[in-house]
Amino acid sequence: MPLPARMLAQHFSTKERILGAAEDLFARHGFAGASLRQVTAAANVNLAAVNYHFGSKENLIEEVFRRRLDELNARRLAALAAANADGQADLEQVLAAFIRPALELSLDKNGGSAFVRVLARAYAEHNARLRRFLSDNYGHVLKEFANAFARLLPHLGKEELYWRLDIVSGALTYAMADFGVIKRKSGVSEQTHRERAAEHLIRFAAAGLRAP
Repeated sequence: MPLPARMLAQHFSTKERILGAAEDLFARHGFAGASLRQVTAAANVNLAAVNYHFGSKENLIEEVFRRRLDELNARRLAALAAANADGQADLEQVLAAFIRPALELSLDKNGGSAFVRVLARAYAEHNARLRRFLSDNYGHVLKEFANAFARLLPHLGKEELYWRLDIVSGALTYAMADFGVIKRKSGVSEQTHRERAAEHLIRFAAAGLRAP
């Protein structure tokens, strides 16, 4: 029997509070450093609520990623499809479809910057289960882009192409996390700063991918 509307709203509110609290704590303390007790305190829920919605800390970590990456990769694939609509997509357009949605995520005022730090930790911490989860659930997106890049870069062998795409992905994560020495100038909006970052990264990545 379906839940009444008020109960359904409360159900999702509790779940979203837990996810938001976990995202913030994982960003600040890492996956091992943030405990479920800290999550429940920040979300103002009891441990039973976490167990009910997620079952375990590992599942909670995965759901933190799923909440953001499902939307991000849907936007990437839509942008790639739009670029390929007339069959004339160039390298910069495919790179833009991969890069721009990710940089826009970092501007999301509802925890986007925290998630970017969580994503950076995922690269830094050697969590085999998390890496397997990301590969199983989002590996197909990278393959779609790899196929598009391969068509545009026939001079690159598969191994060389994947090396270069891995480096592009690393540079994108760095830009998303705003780790760089180039900081936003006063009087320049965050949106404009990110747009400039996207333009520079697309040009840089295109040059690297086209290199002999």
